[in-house]
Amino acid sequence: MKTAALAALLFLITPAAALAAKPPVVVEFYTAQGCAACVEANGLVNSLAERPGVVALTFPVDYWDYLGWADTFAKPEFAERQKAYLAPLALREPYTPQLVIHGMSQASAVEAGKVEDLLNEAARTRGPAPDIQFIGPRRVDVGSGPAPRGGGEVWMVRYDPQPREVVVRRGENRGQTLEQRNVVREIVRLGVWRGRPTAYTLPEAKEDGLQTLILVQAPEGGRILGAKPRETLLARPGPN
Repeated sequence: MKTAALAALLFLITPAAALAAKPPVVVEFYTAQGCAACVEANGLVNSLAERPGVVALTFPVDYWDYLGWADTFAKPEFAERQKAYLAPLALREPYTPQLVIHGMSQASAVEAGKVEDLLNEAARTRGPAPDIQFIGPRRVDVGSGPAPRGGGEVWMVRYDPQPREVVVRRGENRGQTLEQRNVVREIVRLGVWRGRPTAYTLPEAKEDGLQTLILVQAPEGGRILGAKPRETLLARPGPN
C-alpha cells in the first residue's frame, strides 16, 4: 500500500516538477558587420555572452550589405526571424543593432541601461518551462506544459561559442576589426508543440564545435516558453 501511494504521489508531482525550473533568458542580437552603430553594441553583447542565466545569440542580417560590405555570417533566414517580431513588438520596420529579450521585449543594443532593465524584467516574469531533454545526438524530447492557442514552435539553433574576429575592408566600418560572440550558424524549425510530451529529430551538425540550443516559442515571433543548450556536437565526418 505504501509503495502504491508513493507511486501515485510521484505521478501527481512529476508534471509540476518538470515545469519548476525556469529557462535561461534568451537574448537575440540582430546586427551587421557593415552597420556603424553595431560596433559599440558588440561589446555589450559580448559581455552578456559571459553572464550566467543568459544565452546571447548573434543573428547577422544581410539587408545592410548594399552599403559596401557583405556580412560574412549573415543569412536571409535571420532577417526573416527578425521580421517576425515586428507585429508582436509593435515595430514598423527592422533595425540594427537590436536586442530581442526572450521574445518579450526589445531595445537598441546601445541602450545598456534599458537592456539591463528588460533583462531583469524577463528573469522575473518568465514562467515555468516545459522540460527539455536531449536523447542521444539526434533526438530531443519536450515535456508537458501550457501551450499557446494553436500550439507552440520548437526551434533548433546552432551557434559558434568561440569569439570570431572579422576585419571589415569596405563600407562604414572599413578598417575596423569586430569581435563577434555566439554567432548563429543554423536555425531550424523542428515542429509544433501542443503541450504534450513530444519527441523531435535533430538534423546532423554541418560544422564542428557548434553549441546547440532548443527553443520552445509561441508562434509568429511570440515569447520564448523554454530554452535549453546542450554540449558541443561534432559534425559528421566527411569522406576520406
